[in-house]
Amino acid sequence: MTQNNKTMSRGFIFAGLMNLTVLIFSRFFTNLVIAEADPIVMSNFGLLMIVIWGLAYMSVSKKYTQVKWLIAVFAVEKLIYGIIWTKWIISNDVGSVFSKDAMAGTFFSIYGISDWLFFIFFSFVFIRVLNKRNKMTAE
Repeated sequence: MTQNNKTMSRGFIFAGLMNLTVLIFSRFFTNLVIAEADPIVMSNFGLLMIVIWGLAYMSVSKKYTQVKWLIAVFAVEKLIYGIIWTKWIISNDVGSVFSKDAMAGTFFSIYGISDWLFFIFFSFVFIRVLNKRNKMTAE
């Protein structure tokens, strides 16, 4: 495995670990303020699905070049969460969430930034793997 591939693999692990931080912010699904602030996306079920997505990212960290279309799905998923977060930040007062619970306020302040960054990462990896495969088939 090349150094570049190791770096990419670490990116998948880091993306997964970032998703797993919902366990901390939600106090293992007991923080009611998160679900109250966004009951559709951030319900306990929604938070559980974020954990599952994180595990999925980590599961392909060493074999991401073999699942290029799954990486595209990861990019789309992060794009959706990034858009949802942006709309939420524009339409809501994160300060009121902070006043109810600092962990929930911190979560809502940062989760979308992470989603946007990992959208860029997964998109970059997908394009890179796609281009590498296209070069190999052209030869």
